[in-house]
Amino acid sequence: MRPDMSADHTTEAERLLRTAGRYPEDREPLLLRAAAHLELAGERERATALYDELLAAPSVPAAPFLIRALKAANLWEYGHEAEARAIIEGVRRARPAEPAPWEIAAETLEAHDELEAAEATFTEAAGLLVEPGAEVSYALQSLLTGRHRVRRMLALPHDDHDALADRLHTADVPLDELHDPKRLWALGSSDPAELQAEIARLRSELGSYRTALSRPFPVAVLHWPEPELDELLAAYPELEAEYPTYRAHLTDIEASLRELAQSGTPNLGIVPATVPSYEAFAASESTSPANPDLLPQYATTLAARGRATPWPPQRTGACWCGSGRGYGECHGGVGGTDKD
Repeated sequence: MRPDMSADHTTEAERLLRTAGRYPEDREPLLLRAAAHLELAGERERATALYDELLAAPSVPAAPFLIRALKAANLWEYGHEAEARAIIEGVRRARPAEPAPWEIAAETLEAHDELEAAEATFTEAAGLLVEPGAEVSYALQSLLTGRHRVRRMLALPHDDHDALADRLHTADVPLDELHDPKRLWALGSSDPAELQAEIARLRSELGSYRTALSRPFPVAVLHWPEPELDELLAAYPELEAEYPTYRAHLTDIEASLRELAQSGTPNLGIVPATVPSYEAFAASESTSPANPDLLPQYATTLAARGRATPWPPQRTGACWCGSGRGYGECHGGVGGTDKD
């Protein structure tokens, strides 16, 4: 489900809250997702209440600094600037070991024209988390890209972390051009209408990145291990059109994720599927497992319950398909969508 209207976001939040009641073991990711939808619906006080509920739980949250950063971003949007600033400072002092809380805190400052404070937050995080010579995760690359953007707006000279962000950036438009505040002038345009349109586009792009960061789970694609796929098709042959062969299934997963990545979709992931889980989900939705329209809903629900593995893996890490080979030697290689 991809809600576009406030009422749709409220409806989706209510569905996630009901699901959290049925699956208490997955309560944290489900409540985070519900809070994100409530923010998008404009129900920011309810979103704050969910963040507070998670932070006040008897058991320590799995991602306490992420929750605090999201709460700060939300509070600032509806007039609680002082409290938001205090939370951001608390997150910085805690020096979390994962990029997401840092990036959300820095982007919150950036969104409210606190560029120097945003740059300082990004830089502190990069100094803490970037290890020289180590492979850079997708989340850390996103943080470095955000740092590059803010430093470009402040007209700061490139440093080693900016150079690393440039090397990791693979899109057609270089980061320096993408993050140029006068991008249209650099491209040769002096039309004020075009400049205004470009400013609106960049603001929209920044907003979509911040929304994506607030999502605690990825856009996910189902992966049926071969024994599970055999069992699924034996029980529901109507789904053979979706999964003609196991090899085709693996090829489709990698191809779909690459296409989504190329289109700019962030936070991609893969969720392992099982027949008993799928049948239970179908029963909860009062529909037949043979209905192919149920498959993406099943993937979304599994992802909301925190079952997704981020894609792509590191090139030296194990491939998501379970072959035992490294991702770079398997589906992550050239022509990787055709691997067994």
